[in-house]
Amino acid sequence: MTDRQAVNQGKAMRQLEASGGANDVADWWRTSIIDMEPGRIDIRGRPIQELIGTLSFPQMIWLLVTGEAIDGERAKLLEAALVAAVDHGPQAPSIAIARMAVTCGVGLNNAMASAVNVLGDVHGGAGEQAVELYQAIAERIDAGAGLEEAVAEQLDAWRAANGKYVSGFGHRFHKPVDPRGPRLLGLVDEAVAKGAVSGRFAAIARAIGDRLAAERGGNPVPLNIDGSTAVIYAELGCPAPLARGLFCLSRSVGILAHAWEQKQQGGRNKGPTPPGYRWTYEG
Repeated sequence: MTDRQAVNQGKAMRQLEASGGANDVADWWRTSIIDMEPGRIDIRGRPIQELIGTLSFPQMIWLLVTGEAIDGERAKLLEAALVAAVDHGPQAPSIAIARMAVTCGVGLNNAMASAVNVLGDVHGGAGEQAVELYQAIAERIDAGAGLEEAVAEQLDAWRAANGKYVSGFGHRFHKPVDPRGPRLLGLVDEAVAKGAVSGRFAAIARAIGDRLAAERGGNPVPLNIDGSTAVIYAELGCPAPLARGLFCLSRSVGILAHAWEQKQQGGRNKGPTPPGYRWTYEG
């Protein structure tokens, strides 16, 4: 920058400050998440150097997103939910998309972005929906209904609004048990015993499972990964939309792993099926 440019810039800044425009610029983005200046980075009011080596990554996620500290059994539950949902194989659309994207010659970040973008209401949104269902049942209980009554009422309302599938229950691969569900519920039970969470949402999830099984003549309907992680997120007090965001963080790990593996394996322009297979033409 020349001396004249520096003078002009200083003059412009003084004019901006005199007009009150400096506050307009500073207030363009407002955040309580981070404060930063040369030589200083504070996350939620805590110097970054005090967090490095002190907080686990799940603890950092929780602090950054919610503004609250999480530790002990509650942090253990959060980490378990994040670990449990990392991957479900290349038949999962998001994982397949990541692998296909890499064979198109894009970088890992492009492959990850392409994959995360399909984590919508059908593939990736069931955890959020399950939290909504659990919370609706809890609200009905708080209004005076019994557990079984509240479950029956809200299941009927859910199906009327969303169709026959109950988010968080049933699995096309894992029958009669999704192996992740019992393990996660067991960890919730341990946390309940230690007073870290209430256990009310675990009880609600189990009551939903009992109701669904009874409707099917005693055939169990597995609490799947979405339903079991939703129990944890509800027990931790997550708003329902945040449950989807946390699922996206978790599944991003599997997306990265598959994208990196595909990059090492090579391949060019791999589509969803081998070249020898063709689609059904209906024209």
